[in-house]
Amino acid sequence: MLTRELAIASYDAGQVTPDRLTQKAHAQYLQYADKMLQIYRTGIGQSRRVLHAKVHRVFDEQIDCPGRRVLAFCKLLDEVSEFDSGDRRKIAQLRKSVFRSAAQAHPLVSHRDGLFGELEHEVKRRIASEYGMSWPELNEKLFSDLIEYHELKSFRGYPDASALLSRYNVAQTQVILFDAVRLEIRATGDFKRILRYAKLARLMYRLVKTNQGYDFEFGGAASVLHTTHRYGTAMARFLPGLLACQGWSMIATLRARGFQPPIQFRLDDTCGLTSGVLSNQEFDSSLEQRFFEEWNGEIRDGWRLERETEILHCGQTAFFPDFALVHEDGSRVMLEIVGFWTPEYLQEKARVLQQFRHQPILLAIAKPLKDKLQVPQNLPVVYFKNRLDPIEVLKALALRQGNRRSD
Repeated sequence: MLTRELAIASYDAGQVTPDRLTQKAHAQYLQYADKMLQIYRTGIGQSRRVLHAKVHRVFDEQIDCPGRRVLAFCKLLDEVSEFDSGDRRKIAQLRKSVFRSAAQAHPLVSHRDGLFGELEHEVKRRIASEYGMSWPELNEKLFSDLIEYHELKSFRGYPDASALLSRYNVAQTQVILFDAVRLEIRATGDFKRILRYAKLARLMYRLVKTNQGYDFEFGGAASVLHTTHRYGTAMARFLPGLLACQGWSMIATLRARGFQPPIQFRLDDTCGLTSGVLSNQEFDSSLEQRFFEEWNGEIRDGWRLERETEILHCGQTAFFPDFALVHEDGSRVMLEIVGFWTPEYLQEKARVLQQFRHQPILLAIAKPLKDKLQVPQNLPVVYFKNRLDPIEVLKALALRQGNRRSD
């Protein structure tokens, strides 16, 4: 993502509009994007400093292009590149060696006189020759551990110029959400996908069923949001996934610096933004992924593990567990894993679990949370340390089935 310093936006009447390049107003940018991509495709072995300078020259004749826009393009191109940072230890040793050699000839002068006779260009040439290089080559090696001197190793790039411009538009919109304290989404479709992308972004959420679908609210307690922007950053990470969904409208409440009261940012699925860079991650955490992989798609003791689950309803509240466990006899148990937490998250989780205490739910809770999460008495629990063992889950399921038969 871009940094806050690269944001370009306009503010008017309590609303914010991020910078966006359109085909109608910025048709020439397709040519610029082609040139930028070509600079990186043919720039293997060149330093970041050189590549950025070439990108800036692309816009030399574009009078109305803000400098931050060019810097944003450089950042987005760097994101899909791999740079060689060099061996920092060897580079530091090289600097010490060269500086030590130069110190013996100090002071260096540009013209000889009666007191000082060491010419700077001669000393530099002599030192460089000891390393089999010219001085410009050696000078670049001396500081090759600095980020601007890192050399391009590979460039994944973007499919085409349009994809780069689309990524720019999404990235500028993401920066706006850095200041978000609440995100409200009214969805009439793609409910599970919206919630899945929100969970991947580590967003706390509330769901309320409506006549048309669901209302989602993402955010955290005000006391948390006053001291950290991590939820704003999470909302920015969530945006590309949301853009891949259909049937939604969004209102983001922002606490931007210098603006009182909070301002709003509105977006919907007809906004024209397209997300070409989506997370390939299918799981909310490595913990869930490992559990799913260890289950290995097998039927264990009559139980089958399913990744997708239905959304459970209780009044106007909805709950989307992590997994579903389906038995050959038709019984179905929802598995909810509680590992990521804040005090607010645990309080909200306890409230939701209390509402759904009569549903067939099996909880898997990290041991450090054993005394921090209030669990309804009738919900079975599996505690885990570093990994959730399928065998322990099966034991809890067997115990639950046994209790049901005895009842």
